[in-house]
Amino acid sequence: MEKSKNIGRLHILTDTILQTRFSARELTEMAIAGGADTIQYRQKTGSTGEMIRVATELQTICRQAGIPFIVNDRLDVALASQADGVHLGQDDFPIPLARKILGPGVIIGGSASTLSEAHKCFLEGADYIGYGPVFPTASKDDAGPVSGLTLLEQVVREIPLPIIAIGGIIGANTSSVMQTGAYGIAVISAVCCQENPREATRELRGLLRYELSHKMVSQKIAKSPFSSFP
Repeated sequence: MEKSKNIGRLHILTDTILQTRFSARELTEMAIAGGADTIQYRQKTGSTGEMIRVATELQTICRQAGIPFIVNDRLDVALASQADGVHLGQDDFPIPLARKILGPGVIIGGSASTLSEAHKCFLEGADYIGYGPVFPTASKDDAGPVSGLTLLEQVVREIPLPIIAIGGIIGANTSSVMQTGAYGIAVISAVCCQENPREATRELRGLLRYELSHKMVSQKIAKSPFSSFP
């Protein structure tokens, strides 16, 4: 697992299509206030110039907060805005070529919906993998079939990279997702489409903290010489 790069465990993907009440800037500010440790700028429509303007603005906000800013899909926008990273789908810019352009220090995430795609991302040099959809989701038209928790757990077990679960993740199923060993979660509608995105983020952050602290306690108990005693 990459130790030198700050991948983050709670990725909030901004969205101004599923909802129109909040701008990408407003969503970013509220998500950070709620405890998000990674922001992904996701914009499927509009001019490249406008995307660069917004991405540069979000990068400034994230840099001031000390958290990574990642651009979804668009390598050109990531470059122009000096983003900390880019997240690439299976049909987007090839990861090996993106690495040559961006250099070793930039975060590159890869999307995978199958174990073979996850292996491909790993072999091509991704720093982390966004795996899913774990559950049914209406946030992505091209999300593909639901993988479920069993396949997520297999990917976590076989791929030596941080696995960020995505797809239909909400507060009610966050614990079950993290219990597979996933490194973190990425959400869109669970934050962006809520009445109060800051509070929605805070709830998810609390659930992640609980699961991670519980995992640490369990690991300490397992290593204890008295753990096998009745």
